Amino acid sequence: MTRGFHRYVALGDSSTEGLEDPDGAGGYRGWADRLAVRLAALEAGFLYANLGVRGKRAREIRDEQLAPALAMRPDLATLFAGSNDILDWNFRPRVLREELSEMQRALADAGAVVLGFTLPDLTGVMPIGRLLAGRIRAMNDAIREASAATGARLVDFARYAIGSDPRLWTEDRFHVNAEGHARIAAALAEALGLPGSDGGWKEPLPGVDGRGRWTRWRETGRWYRRHFLPRVLKREATGAAKRPRLEPIS
Repeated sequence: MTRGFHRYVALGDSSTEGLEDPDGAGGYRGWADRLAVRLAALEAGFLYANLGVRGKRAREIRDEQLAPALAMRPDLATLFAGSNDILDWNFRPRVLREELSEMQRALADAGAVVLGFTLPDLTGVMPIGRLLAGRIRAMNDAIREASAATGARLVDFARYAIGSDPRLWTEDRFHVNAEGHARIAAALAEALGLPGSDGGWKEPLPGVDGRGRWTRWRETGRWYRRHFLPRVLKREATGAAKRPRLEPIS
């Protein structure tokens, strides 16, 4: 029998916040909101908070989001962290594993089911994907090891080819698009055993990527100018949590 959830808190960075999945009202929706909508349809009095803030590293998520999350006494918590850490020159997978383990264990000890996921291979998604491949593997190993040690549930996107389809990613190649967010939400719903969930999120997109070589080269040059250099030169986290308190969701 599927367990019901009444108090869901999402912790993380811009992925948790919902970039780049526009909600039509000037904000962002994202996989956490999409999952919350499904959960709210199952339980009366369901409450949801989203503490995700773009640019945050695992240490900052631990220092700034863990205590507020615990104070809300969630029975479900999602945690995704590490994608900003791998861009640091001094990225240390062991430290990431310890920070994730600390957060997962604290949430689980407080009575929450803890759920997370790994990052897919980005070799064919972004121009520097091949250079980041080793760091992404190390990040994913840290997430797997932390989850195994704490009992957190894990959706291992790295093991499925669908996550590496460029058509699921936005122009900046750092964030998935609306379809990507929908697939993440569907995968998490399946991991929780929600009614109506299945493995359809793993299915490949129809057709093929029809971009020619010259189009890809032009896109690569534009990507370095518009997205890579600004991200490297300006690394501070910005913004505030979009749902800092537990509230009903429509």
